[in-house]
This record gives sequence, structure tokens and C-alpha cells, in this order.
Amino acid sequence: DLDGAKEKRIINHKTLEKLAAKSGLKIDFGGGVRSEDDLRIAFECGAMQVTVGSAAVSHKTEFLEWLEKYGAEKIILGADARDNKIAISGWEEKTEKEITEFIIEYREEGIEYVICTDIGKDGMLEGPSFDLYDKILKTNPDIKLIASGGITTLDDIIKLSEKNLDGAIIGKAIYEGKIKLSELMKVF
Repeated sequence: DLDGAKEKRIINHKTLEKLAAKSGLKIDFGGGVRSEDDLRIAFECGAMQVTVGSAAVSHKTEFLEWLEKYGAEKIILGADARDNKIAISGWEEKTEKEITEFIIEYREEGIEYVICTDIGKDGMLEGPSFDLYDKILKTNPDIKLIASGGITTLDDIIKLSEKNLDGAIIGKAIYEGKIKLSELMKVF
């Protein structure tokens, strides 16, 4: 919910509700989750998991309460980065938090899932940040890491799967026909 990320509250929950009701997909929802009410809305509208990034930086106490209440299988840590530093508020604000330290800090608190988007790669179709994911996995070998940003080819996805990532987010490459869903289904 990019609108929600910028507005600092969930905006597109009705879209989530429609997708969940009609698709039967396991949905991870993110963007604009800043309060307990936002989490409740996302789960009530059909999200199976919710990604929280900005609130993990700016409201750590509340984030840890949500993690305890909903469980590590339901809360995904959003670790969006630019130049190895965490970015928040729809990527508009760069922090001084180094990405691996940020993930280690939350791993020690019980987080299991992390979505890492390299902002400089997102939507650029120039390939993913293999080095960044290697760095994260070296310091957090048991984390369930989901790669995001720059994925362009089926070969990128195969290389990412060889790193034992938990998943990958593919957007623009599908929209632009560089990766076909039928090809993905044959490989995975």
C-alpha cells in the first residue's frame, strides 16, 4: 500500500479485502502500518502476514508488542535499504540504521521473516542485490529472507533460490514480459 506508506496509515484495505475474498491467495500486506488498528484492519481484510518497516524503526516498543501478540509467523520485518541504510516512510526518509545491524537486533527479539528491498534496484530491471543478500544471510543465517528489487530474469530467480532465500518479489519484470508466469511455474 504505497499510498498508505506515504500517508502513514492503511489506505487501500478495501483492495486487500477484494483480493483476499476472490483470489484465495496467501497475502502479505504492507505499507502504512503504524498502529494496532492498522494491523487489525489488515488481518480482518484477509492478510495472512503483514510487513512492518517504518514502525519497527520509529515505534520499536509497539512493534515488539505486535510481534508477541500476533507471532513471528504473521509479522514480517520490512528492511528497505538505500546504500545499506534503512529507509522508511515510503522510502522518502533514510535513517542511519545499518541494515544487517537492524536485522540482527530484531532477530534477537524473535523476528523470523524479513523482506529486504534494495531501493536503488527496485523497478530498474538491472538485477537483484546478490551481495546485499549474501551479507544479510552471513550475519543472519537462519532468517527467512525475501528478496525484492531489481529481479529481471528467470536466471536471477534461480540464482536467488540457490542462496536458500525464503522467497522473492517480482514486479516490473512480469509487467514488462521479461519473466512469464508460465516459465516460473515450470521451474518452481
